[in-house]
Amino acid sequence: MLNYFLKGEKGTRLRFIGMLLSAMLVLLSVFTLTQKGLNFGLDFTGGYLTEFTTSQSVELKELQSFIDKNHNGEFELTAQGNSHFQLREAPSASTTANSLDWQSAVTQNDDINAQVLSSAYIGSQVGDELFDQGCLAMFAAMIAVMIYLAVRFEWRLAVGSVVALVHDLILVLGLFSLLQIEFNLTVLASLLAIIGYSLNDSIIVGDRVRELLRVQSNNILSPATIINNAIKSTLTRTLITSGTTLATVASVWLLAGAPLQGFAIALFTGIVVGTFSSICIAATLPELLGLSAKNYEVKVDAHTQTLLDMP
Repeated sequence: MLNYFLKGEKGTRLRFIGMLLSAMLVLLSVFTLTQKGLNFGLDFTGGYLTEFTTSQSVELKELQSFIDKNHNGEFELTAQGNSHFQLREAPSASTTANSLDWQSAVTQNDDINAQVLSSAYIGSQVGDELFDQGCLAMFAAMIAVMIYLAVRFEWRLAVGSVVALVHDLILVLGLFSLLQIEFNLTVLASLLAIIGYSLNDSIIVGDRVRELLRVQSNNILSPATIINNAIKSTLTRTLITSGTTLATVASVWLLAGAPLQGFAIALFTGIVVGTFSSICIAATLPELLGLSAKNYEVKVDAHTQTLLDMP
């Protein structure tokens, strides 16, 4: 099989190399997830969330250093603007004494002169319920996708699309684990969006492969050539769609601020790997599983064949 791909057309070799690269990235992502896990946000872990403003612009690092001197536990400080900040405290750190200490320090300091806008506590039980419901929603979406693919495609193309979909989700989760980016409800929502986007890309390529296989039922062209032709005919559409979507997501990433940064990073990564997997996995794996024009030949019984052969 390796010999077949390496000696095939250039497009076939590139697809095979891309699939090997994807397999290595998936293994790396799984290893990272098992070793480092995900950095769950307050939506899932619980804790205090405090928003405050300062009377003048303050550097984030300077403010973080000042709060650290008056805070005994772990916290995460993010800037929502030049003078608008958000502080998140883990459940172990979000004690009343800690909150009063650092809040008093920033409000009484003349250089900072902060004003607390809101302070809310999110219980860990609520976070557990949100995580369970989010995972259930993602699982239900995956089941619905599998049923849809089983009805729409021949099983080899369906398997390729499902594997590409799982590949995209694992790589996005692996990136969040590797960089320890906060995983919250907005990121979970982006995973559901990635499921839909990845499926759309795979279906576009799969539909074109199926059409060309039906046209080439006389087996003049090899399955590899047919798949390469299908990818070439859909590549322009795929790149334009992905490019315009990436431009929109990049704008959200750069301009929407910290609250939507995780969402934008996940969606941006999902679109890139989704476009890649629709070519290197969704179209290549069916070929490995033996997809050919024979799978789309119309089978007739002996009586029907006799009638067709009659003058």
